[in-house]
Amino acid sequence: VNQQGTATLRKAKKITVKTCLDNPFVFQWKTIGAEDMHFILQTLEERIKHIGLKKIETPRKKKRSLTKKQMERKCDARSNELPKESETEGHQQKPGWTDISIRRQLAIGINEVTKALEKNELLLLLVCKSAKPAMITSHLIQLSASRATPAGQVPRLSETVAPLLGLTSILALGFKKQSDKFMEAIEAIIPKIPALEVPWFQYRTEELVACAPTDSSENQESEQLAESPGDELTSQKRKRTESSRLDLSHVTLQPLKIKKLVPNPNKIKKPPRKKRKAFS
Repeated sequence: VNQQGTATLRKAKKITVKTCLDNPFVFQWKTIGAEDMHFILQTLEERIKHIGLKKIETPRKKKRSLTKKQMERKCDARSNELPKESETEGHQQKPGWTDISIRRQLAIGINEVTKALEKNELLLLLVCKSAKPAMITSHLIQLSASRATPAGQVPRLSETVAPLLGLTSILALGFKKQSDKFMEAIEAIIPKIPALEVPWFQYRTEELVACAPTDSSENQESEQLAESPGDELTSQKRKRTESSRLDLSHVTLQPLKIKKLVPNPNKIKKPPRKKRKAFS
């Protein structure tokens, strides 16, 4: 029991430290030259203008509270102007995409592009350089390399393509395999995009090409397996799996990085909501 007038001892709070695993490899998009950048943007602009794909949105109007008299006046005005509005509705374009079939040939946005890459549906991927933070688009490097899809970071992609399609911004634009309307543009753009560098996929492709069996050897093995009894089948399968294993002797392993994160190290407390206005 503490006597009156004596100070109580407070235990110092333990600093919470969170450990997380970090990737030892650093992935970056390769820079595209100025000439190639202008060529890519020009071909995309010409193709989109030629097709005429665009998203039409209805302008939003602010709703205001009206009095009873104003509501009555509006109802009278609408009843008088009904035939005029029906005539103008035919000339106005409906909100939405002008052609849904052409829109389905594209993957617009990071989420849509990621889903399309996971399903291996893309022929080409273009990413805007203005994406901030850069971590938003860094995962697309490994995904596109795993699917053998050519991908590149193009500056001013969102500035040029977004207004043509009637959008505010486009951070990622993918062209699907069934895109007939954009096939000429895809074939022209792919040679201008540099190849991606992902260490483990390079080793994997080299080893798979070296270990890939020919058609004649596969036929001979299948005939032998059909003739041999059950006990010999297991031994042959084991030999086949051992021979088909990848030789990873020349692969250099990178040490795994471990980070220690201290949340709010300076212990800066946010002011309460009521006092925020006074500080501002």
